Amino acid sequence: MDLLSARINNLPVSATLAMAAKARELQKQGIDIIGLSLGEPDFNTPEFIKDAAIKAVQDNWNSYSPVDGYADLKNAICNKFKRDNNLDYSPNQIVVSTGAKQSIANVCMVLLDPGDQVLLPSPYWVSYSAIATLAEAESTIIPSSIESDFKITPKQLEAAITPNTKLVMFNSPNNPSGTIYSEEEYRSLGKVLEKYPNVFILSDEIYEHINYGTDHFSIASIPELYDRTITVNGVAKAFAMTGWRIGYIGAPEWLAKACNKMQGQITSGANCIAQRATIAAVEASKNNIQYMIDEFTKRREIIIELLSEIPGIKVNQPQGAFYIFPDISHYFGKTLRGKKIENASDFALYLLEQAHVATVTGDAFGNGKCIRISYAASEKNIRTAIARISKALN
Repeated sequence: MDLLSARINNLPVSATLAMAAKARELQKQGIDIIGLSLGEPDFNTPEFIKDAAIKAVQDNWNSYSPVDGYADLKNAICNKFKRDNNLDYSPNQIVVSTGAKQSIANVCMVLLDPGDQVLLPSPYWVSYSAIATLAEAESTIIPSSIESDFKITPKQLEAAITPNTKLVMFNSPNNPSGTIYSEEEYRSLGKVLEKYPNVFILSDEIYEHINYGTDHFSIASIPELYDRTITVNGVAKAFAMTGWRIGYIGAPEWLAKACNKMQGQITSGANCIAQRATIAAVEASKNNIQYMIDEFTKRREIIIELLSEIPGIKVNQPQGAFYIFPDISHYFGKTLRGKKIENASDFALYLLEQAHVATVTGDAFGNGKCIRISYAASEKNIRTAIARISKALN
């Protein structure tokens, strides 16, 4: 007799966290595993942010915080949106949450009803479809490929929209592919969405600062779409603050109020010290974190060069984030060291067991021909990992 709810039984396990757990199990057995599966910068949080947190502790910021975030943090986020994204939000349109993942979950829970359709341009971040499932909505994948630079077209978008479509989720720079939609591309997609006033847009911009020469464009800056776009961001990736767990949204006021109501019954306000530190982060110039972006740029060139030398692996040139999403479908149907590779999950498991390198299957991101490799790792680990992969595929 199954005592668990259908809700949890229908929910998939996060593939990225599952692969990290498998890697840890092998490490406990004494195997030297190089982890390229998690999307986590390998830098320490910048000193000026840590100093702000220390000061907050010393100044006794230790009480429950407002559910939607401290007023001065929300003001700082409004200023950041104006400075970086040309977006005018007022503090009552901002909700601060325990990570951008909670921000996305709040939006889906307050916006979606059973039977609503959510459009997911593929590849998409693993939790989008799972969160939509929790909200009892139906996900529809809009496919792309390495040949299209992992971008969908306006024609594909329009063909996917039905009377039940309620939400489309965009993520640029993209996890897992590193793809960035240009302003021109977003405006073309926006022209389609303008025709469908009942379709909302969630724009996940958590990687906005980690880009390599392509200007970031926020889809909410298109005036016709502003009133139905939810802009999601946070400090985890660009500021190396993954464990601080602070995300936020800018949204229509009625929707922000609904997210505030939802959050008030789930977690209440986010961590008080992390919020004080986040003020320092969002007020800072991008110049304060340029050293990390410069290092990611160097690593990107290295990993593209090394992967390109392995026969059967197709790579493109990601323009942002710190992932590469190579097409490895050449190996499907082949037997390597006695193991038959049928799909991307088999391939990722083979690399873990034979090369001792942790990656993530593309199946989790809606593209079964690829795997995700994170280059948020040292140059030494990247070179060693790709050498191991090359040897295991030889």
